[in-house]
Amino acid sequence: MATVNDQLRSVLKQRGISPDALAEFCQVDPKTVSRWLGGRVPRAALQTQVAQFLHLDRIVLWPPEQAGAGHGCDHTAVGLVAMYPDRASVPRDTWLSLLRDAQHHIDVLVFSGTFFAQTNPQVARMLADRAAEGVQVRLCFGNPEGQAVAIRGREEGIGDTLGAKIRASLSYYRSLLTVTGCEVRLHDTTLYNSLFRYDNHLLANPHIWGQPASANPVLHFRDQSGAPLPETYRRSFDAVWATAQPWTPTPERTAAHGHQD
Repeated sequence: MATVNDQLRSVLKQRGISPDALAEFCQVDPKTVSRWLGGRVPRAALQTQVAQFLHLDRIVLWPPEQAGAGHGCDHTAVGLVAMYPDRASVPRDTWLSLLRDAQHHIDVLVFSGTFFAQTNPQVARMLADRAAEGVQVRLCFGNPEGQAVAIRGREEGIGDTLGAKIRASLSYYRSLLTVTGCEVRLHDTTLYNSLFRYDNHLLANPHIWGQPASANPVLHFRDQSGAPLPETYRRSFDAVWATAQPWTPTPERTAAHGHQD
């Protein structure tokens, strides 16, 4: 039985794109787009065409269990949408579209998360824009002075470099400290996964001992039909967030380690 494609409907609404405009781009009848919104799954070539038009990964719109690409695993049961061999394999448009389309929650749990800003220099402005629309933004970084960061640095063989990376990364988000709806905290916990939550989408980046997070796999989950893993990861984020402390930068630290425009 077809399930209404709320994700496609939401993306079109967020982008201000009418179903008729999508139909025109794809050179299909408007009734065909209506069927897609109602749950009909288009053939693979049209999925790709729609995804390119909307500048996102097609699996965001049609997860494998809907698109017929899932074999050998009950993806629906665990909520798994896609798995990437490393973080660089996640399409940049996926990161951007998930951030841009979030309507309720954006949660980030990392040690440094340097890539998050370096691959998108406008990330702070985008987060502020989402907060202005009522999205709750929670960013949780490792405490550069904490024991967990020191241990992780030793395990990766980079010593104090991780702490410096965190300070540099934090400098991108200083402007968010005065933005209503945005919070930045520092944690001192052993981090087994970096987590990125956008409403019902969650990307988990497991940490493999001795390797940087960028070299580790990324699992993309979509919370639907009571899938247990996304909820488990959300509870993990909330547990770390509850013990983290608000970030209160000092001028000395900012001058020594801050990002320079």
